[in-house]
Amino acid sequence: MQTLRLTNNDSAQAAEILRAGGLVGIPTETVYGLGANGLNPEAVRAIFKAKGRPQDNPLILHIPEASWLERYCENVPPQAWALAQRFWPGPLTMILPRKALVPDEVTAGLETVGMRCPSHPLCQEIIRLADIPVAAPSGNTSGRPSPTTAQHMLEDMDGKIDAIVDGGPCSVGVESTIIDLTGDVPRLLRPGGITLEQLRQVLGQVEVDPAVTRLMGAGEKPKAPGMKYRHYAPKAPVTVVTGDPAKAAEYIAQHADAEDGIICFEEFLPLFTGRSVTRPVMDLGPSGDKEEQARHIFDALRSFDHTSVPAIWAQCPDSGGIGLAIANRLNKAAGFHIIQV
Repeated sequence: MQTLRLTNNDSAQAAEILRAGGLVGIPTETVYGLGANGLNPEAVRAIFKAKGRPQDNPLILHIPEASWLERYCENVPPQAWALAQRFWPGPLTMILPRKALVPDEVTAGLETVGMRCPSHPLCQEIIRLADIPVAAPSGNTSGRPSPTTAQHMLEDMDGKIDAIVDGGPCSVGVESTIIDLTGDVPRLLRPGGITLEQLRQVLGQVEVDPAVTRLMGAGEKPKAPGMKYRHYAPKAPVTVVTGDPAKAAEYIAQHADAEDGIICFEEFLPLFTGRSVTRPVMDLGPSGDKEEQARHIFDALRSFDHTSVPAIWAQCPDSGGIGLAIANRLNKAAGFHIIQV
């Protein structure tokens, strides 16, 4: 299969491919997604094949506006409308009871479905032109770091899908926040571009699912993407070092082997001078700028796959704000191999 490289002038072509049952890489504000017609079971199964994704890992349906919720969801609660008014279009996914027309292939057999209205204007245009809900997990091979540029996605999906639409680099850089609204108390299943603090401003009480900070057990069934399996991982093993930024950087400088890769905050780059292209140091951004760190994290992890580093050491921000999402991605990339200093 030849994968077409499309631009923002080709949205109608991308929409037509989706309507015809094809697979299209689409830009969102969070990461690039691997899109298919979310009402076409065969097209959705093709997503799993292209990614090598486990079948029990549910997908998210992307829609152009909140009014579409009632097409695909039963008994939409007032909380969902309040969240949509505040955060949509934007990096927030809501888990809601599904209607029967949503295929099992999307929900992994669950009676709930994740719904999101992305804010990237090109993504919005493609979905509106296709006039279908677009099922779209991150556009990477399952388990690898998510793509935040079209080139990242091409590395994983070239020859496997019909087209990739280049909409420029993603502005958020980590996947959407996922909030489950089907229980008695709203539950954060995956931290992302909308923070826990922001959710609590709208909802009041919000529980944090244990899977945010630990690996799920073998018998646990995920209700949302990114909960169960090792995710976001480069080829080399990752060790995360958390705590006071200066102490964490010093710990890495003392314990990393000469050939290891380093991900550190901008101000600690001088600790690792003298490393070559084969022993890279990736700048995560200033320690006080978590939004910048979020935009860089997947690019930093991916960059090491083009080197021969045997191991990677990574600094990690605290869990305040979007730091919870960055820590979640780093910890999952490391299989929760974390050192606290």
